[in-house]
Amino acid sequence: MGGSCTQRRPAGRRQVLFPFLLPLFYPALCEQIRYSIPEELAKGSVVGNLAKDLGLSVLDVSARKLRVSAEKLLFNVDAESGDLLVKDRIDREQICKERRRCELQLEAVVENPLNIFHVIVVVEDINDHAPQFHKDEINIEISESVSLGTGTILESAKDPDININSLSKYQLSPNEYFSLVVKDNPEGGKYPELVLKKTLDRETQSAHHLVLTALDSGDPPRSGTVQIRILVVDANDNPPVFSQDVYKVSLREDVPPGTFVLRVSATDQDEGVNAEITYSFLGVADTARHVFSLDSATGNIITHQPLDYEDVKRYAMDVEAKDRGSLSTQCKVIIEVLDENDNSPEIIITSLSDQILEDSRPGMVVGLFKTRDQDSKENGEVTCNLSRDIPFKIHSSSNNYYKLVTDGALDREQTPEYNVTITATDRGKPPLSSSATIILRITDVNDNAPVFHQASYVVHLAENNLPGTSIAQVSASDPDLGPNGHVSYSILASDLEPRALSSYVS
Repeated sequence: MGGSCTQRRPAGRRQVLFPFLLPLFYPALCEQIRYSIPEELAKGSVVGNLAKDLGLSVLDVSARKLRVSAEKLLFNVDAESGDLLVKDRIDREQICKERRRCELQLEAVVENPLNIFHVIVVVEDINDHAPQFHKDEINIEISESVSLGTGTILESAKDPDININSLSKYQLSPNEYFSLVVKDNPEGGKYPELVLKKTLDRETQSAHHLVLTALDSGDPPRSGTVQIRILVVDANDNPPVFSQDVYKVSLREDVPPGTFVLRVSATDQDEGVNAEITYSFLGVADTARHVFSLDSATGNIITHQPLDYEDVKRYAMDVEAKDRGSLSTQCKVIIEVLDENDNSPEIIITSLSDQILEDSRPGMVVGLFKTRDQDSKENGEVTCNLSRDIPFKIHSSSNNYYKLVTDGALDREQTPEYNVTITATDRGKPPLSSSATIILRITDVNDNAPVFHQASYVVHLAENNLPGTSIAQVSASDPDLGPNGHVSYSILASDLEPRALSSYVS
């Protein structure tokens, strides 16, 4: 059905992997042409000369109908030059979200003969986002009895850019009471922690106002700020303590809303109101807040909306436990979503031949298609089959791409068209499948000779007939279409001389 393919890495900005085309019935060309562009290029910008990289001339661009296809068409081909052009806005953060490597996969299609080539456009990040905090102001209550060196974790800023354009450091406005320590987050990135460096006295100063700045390392760097308002409260000398620093749990994506996930638990050695604890999410993204709910009194976390592994595979949330004396501590909750086989495979027809001659040789490519299954592992592994008793078969190309090729003799006079059903089935338990039906029409060639309705005709003729009298009629038919099926008649042989024959009959 097909073999594996090797992907070549470009040495420079782009590299042409095939300078020529192979005939239609040769194996699929599975090496890839790669380009690299920055995001947010202006519409009409040139990515590269696709025609040249495929070994096509300028005349071949229109004659062979060079074009590209993709699920979301962000590029097109200039019909005159063969340049691959930017057609729509390319926002790396929107297209690839949090993926570190952003690659757009295209199919370049040519006809006469029909073939397909894989093109990858790597979208490079630019520094188009500044670090941003979830809120404009952070309100913190700190007891005046807190020991020097006590740290308070602050909300992290978010920056969707990557590499040097992503968030790299924090700065705190100058003050005499607090310093800033930046720590590595086990989930990646960095988070700021406010550390007390001078004893607080509520009676001397009951509030402190600071500014926290987050910066990236772009050129020039971009930044975002948040106001910190610290309220000094009377002594409550024991903060809550969680039973675990990190809570981890796995959850199937098909659990219904209202399913219990886990319970976070913290204790406080103080007594009375200073030991009464309430739980809340801390700086959790809106997507997680909508999917999960947290009971502020018990610490129970339950699902609030259905889960979807294909949308979000993992949730990481910070939970804060705060006592009535305003001391608090934090823990991290990590929820892994387990994939279920809840997505059927999709069949996407890329291209079909509009002319299939009935004398086509076996192995001729008549269609191109690909499959897609949003599930993972075995649930997303797809196999394809065709309806039985048809002279076609499937050749696997690469990356779930397939060729539909002829697999036997075609005869338009017997079967002028075929309804071909392609069935894609995944390996889930139970497996899911889907089908697509295409119509392949066979084009006529002149492969049938005319046939007389009788092998011989005997005519009885009375003498002395007048000239022009019809003396007999012969009839032949041809099952071919159009000009191939039009029949004309002539006399090839006689026992009379040609001149004598023409004087008697025509």
